[in-house]
Amino acid sequence: MTGLGPKVLTTTRLILRPWQDSDHAPFSTMSVDPEVMAHLLPFASPQAITGWINRQQMHLAENGFCFWAIESKESGAFMGAAGLLRISYKAHFTPAVEVGWRLARRFWGQGYAPEAAGAALQFGFEHLGLTEIVANTVPSNHNSRRVMAKLGMSSEPADDFEHPLVPEGNPLRRQMLYRLSRRNWSKQRRS
Repeated sequence: MTGLGPKVLTTTRLILRPWQDSDHAPFSTMSVDPEVMAHLLPFASPQAITGWINRQQMHLAENGFCFWAIESKESGAFMGAAGLLRISYKAHFTPAVEVGWRLARRFWGQGYAPEAAGAALQFGFEHLGLTEIVANTVPSNHNSRRVMAKLGMSSEPADDFEHPLVPEGNPLRRQMLYRLSRRNWSKQRRS
């Protein structure tokens, strides 16, 4: 899928772009913030944080999309990450592409997550021709669940799953799956 569509997405307030060296420090800072990471597995080391960014860069090179770095159009500030990713683990709903986001705390509550994720969904459906995009989170992550609902995604209890990359016994292992079909996304955009 390399070469399909732009490597940079823009919205009214945001630029979703490839990662730069200057993003490492602010991403590392937000990745050790306990509130940002409350519903995510913590990184084991600074090298693991760098490895996460490197995986995004490789995914972009191979697929034409990733969890891009988010930059403020107004200030140029690094804000976090959002985008699309091919799911690497096996589950009842894979193969699949997920939409996701992670913002530094000072950018919470201002509508940036649905704005960034909405641009990623549009790219996935219009440029990549995906028929469905999924997202997942733990039941206690009410903020992300609200974003998923705003995006038009829905969940069914039968789709909940044990995340194979989360250790057994970890409270993050049980995940809710949210789905959005291209057909439903198109309907929402027309209404």
